[in-house]
Amino acid sequence: MQENYLAKWLNNELTDEEIIQFKKTDEYTSYQKIITASNKLKAPEFNQNKALQAIKAKRNATKEAKVVKLNPFKKYASIAAAILLLCSLGYYYTTTLDQTISTDYAQNNELTLPDNSEVFLNAESKIAYNKNQWNKKRDVSLDGEAFFKVAKGEKFTVTTDHGTISVLGTQFNIETRTNFFEVTCYEGLVNVNYNGKNYKVPGGTSFMVVNGKIAPLSHVKTLVPSWTLNESTFKSIPLEFVLNELQRQFNLTVTTENVNTKQLYTGSFNNKDLDLALKSISIPSKISYNLEKNKVLFYAEK
Repeated sequence: MQENYLAKWLNNELTDEEIIQFKKTDEYTSYQKIITASNKLKAPEFNQNKALQAIKAKRNATKEAKVVKLNPFKKYASIAAAILLLCSLGYYYTTTLDQTISTDYAQNNELTLPDNSEVFLNAESKIAYNKNQWNKKRDVSLDGEAFFKVAKGEKFTVTTDHGTISVLGTQFNIETRTNFFEVTCYEGLVNVNYNGKNYKVPGGTSFMVVNGKIAPLSHVKTLVPSWTLNESTFKSIPLEFVLNELQRQFNLTVTTENVNTKQLYTGSFNNKDLDLALKSISIPSKISYNLEKNKVLFYAEK
């Protein structure tokens, strides 16, 4: 009967007497609490425009989404390309990688090439060559000064910033510095390619270019470069190059004051005795010098 009371009460079908009876029940009290609590509830605000915009944005994002299909061929092609690159790098490494030997100021060095050719490096010099390809091509690059004793065999080539020197088997010295280039042949015949033109340099002669000017072939009387015997020798060379060599041989900082560094110098200085070297340069050049630790000032009276 109580369930009928509830249904009739909700439909407003109870009589006055039935309403009195229904209000006495515990169920009526519970239903009243539910109704009271429900009346306090508020529905969330609903913004129609915002909801519409959100739906449109979601729809556009769905349209812009792309499905990417993987191509198995492209995948394997990428792997193959990577392998090819690694192989190429490996080939380059084994065929073009140079062996490099260098010297600093006040330092000399000796080395033997794969064909037993000998190289003697002067101060502040560097030589590089390819060890793995040496049997196919005897090529070296030089920056600075070096004396070569080349073993007989196929053509031997030395590349410098100033020119290329080619021989078959001989002994020769090359000096390549800023604005200075000299090739001295001590035995056999040397070919010097300078500015695209070939010059033959026979044993006992020297080919020299100073500040871009080619000097006539000069004769040499020694059997080896003087620097290999700890002496630097010059013949009609601008003083600036002599001072540069002094700087290299003794690890000095050289400066000048009122000195004509273009004047020609003929003479030599000892590469191991600094005091003697300074006198050997200053006396014939009629200049003075002041030495403080590793700094030398050459000066001339006004």
